[in-house]
Amino acid sequence: MRTRADRRRGMARLGLTVAVAVTVLAGTLALSGQAQGGREAQPVPRADCGDGARPETDIQGRVPAADYASGRVDRGYRCNARAVSHHGSSGGFKVHRYTDARGQTCAFYDSTLVFPRDLVYNLTSGLGVVVLAMDNPKRPRQTATLTSPAMLSPHESLLLNEERGLLAATLGTAATYPGILDVYDVRTDCRHPRLLSSTPSGLLGHESGFAPDGRTFWTASTSGTLVAIDVSDPSSPLPVMVQPGVNYHGLRFSADGDTMYAANIGQPDLGSLDLMGRTGLDVLDVGRVNDRVPGAVPTVLSKLTWPGASIPQSAEPFTQDGHDYVLEMDEFADLFSLKGVADLANAPVGAGRIINVDDPRHPFVVSDLRLEVHQADVHGGEQFHDPGADFPAQGYAGHYCSVPTRDEPRIAGCSMIASGLRLFDISDVEHPREVAYFNKPQRPGSRPTFPDVAGAYAMSAPAWDAERGSVWFTDANSGFYDVKLTNGVARLLR
Repeated sequence: MRTRADRRRGMARLGLTVAVAVTVLAGTLALSGQAQGGREAQPVPRADCGDGARPETDIQGRVPAADYASGRVDRGYRCNARAVSHHGSSGGFKVHRYTDARGQTCAFYDSTLVFPRDLVYNLTSGLGVVVLAMDNPKRPRQTATLTSPAMLSPHESLLLNEERGLLAATLGTAATYPGILDVYDVRTDCRHPRLLSSTPSGLLGHESGFAPDGRTFWTASTSGTLVAIDVSDPSSPLPVMVQPGVNYHGLRFSADGDTMYAANIGQPDLGSLDLMGRTGLDVLDVGRVNDRVPGAVPTVLSKLTWPGASIPQSAEPFTQDGHDYVLEMDEFADLFSLKGVADLANAPVGAGRIINVDDPRHPFVVSDLRLEVHQADVHGGEQFHDPGADFPAQGYAGHYCSVPTRDEPRIAGCSMIASGLRLFDISDVEHPREVAYFNKPQRPGSRPTFPDVAGAYAMSAPAWDAERGSVWFTDANSGFYDVKLTNGVARLLR
């Protein structure tokens, strides 16, 4: 039998509430990334909106307070995109799409941002991971709700491995919960996932990674632990590596699974009074862990940072014209640098970037993915007082991006919190441009909830329905959306 090492050699190396304080401060303690100097990154060109648009009324990405006062906000904002369907009234951090062995297509999404902060609200909208039958996209039908321990509060860890048809997550946050790992079979019947195991194998929970071959689930606590879990037998997960002293967020992998792209949220730097110190992207060799070499830990190949970094979230790999890239997104503003603590309104907003990783020892930034609303000259201005914009865990910033395929994608989708869903043409990786957006902010006080909704709260990694030219995402304040790309933008999915 060929070993993994043999296969690898044969492959190409291609005012805050206490609950929010717990999540944002303790759960991501010392998350910083002080700006490193150099020229400020510029926003991408605005989308050229075609027929059926309800365009933004201010700078790119902004929903001004005046639109709430006039009632304009109630109509929402769209450009080369329209809603096909909508489900529910809450959402979280991930949306996944999967077609099972029966040919049934399902959506999976977590329904809460922060447990127990959102408990009262979610008691009316539903707790757990929602399963939707999506064979008729115009009429999503909820067929199950997953309520095992991890699925009640997966935080940012919910991942799908299409190779094996496994859906998995660890119980996360509240700084942080024990990392109970739940693994479900969705290949047999995606409408009714079957729980295969629920074990305390993750140590601590927050974010995660899934090896492409589906044999290893990784969990990162953002509190100093990284754990690799063997799920070759998903009914009996087994930790094979525990590494303390690293503060990683999202973990993504090269096609062969042996290179990890880890969002590094840093370590305290007392010399600069930076609560998190150097943040950025760590590129690691995890081949020996994948080969189950006793005592193996990841080997750091390189560390990359960039000017104006905030809190690195995840780095999605893709190839374009024979080159390897990752699409990296920073979340929130730089809340935990000295500048951010002193002046939240003017704290740096990292947003996104495309990074060349052809040589894993020498990655470099190719281009930036950001909106006008992210720029320093406006971030601390009057827009800071727009609904939802002055809340540290919301505001005008990025959170998650995704691409429809790892091989030659021409479009990327990003949930940019108060700016909603943003779509970018990345055919030319050096010159990305915005091509579409969809944003459905909620008026403060529009319904009795705790916490109160205010504006948009788009945090989820989008999923893609390429055949129908659509993208799926959730807004924590209003639920799940199937959004169809219009005016020729859907061609970028083909």
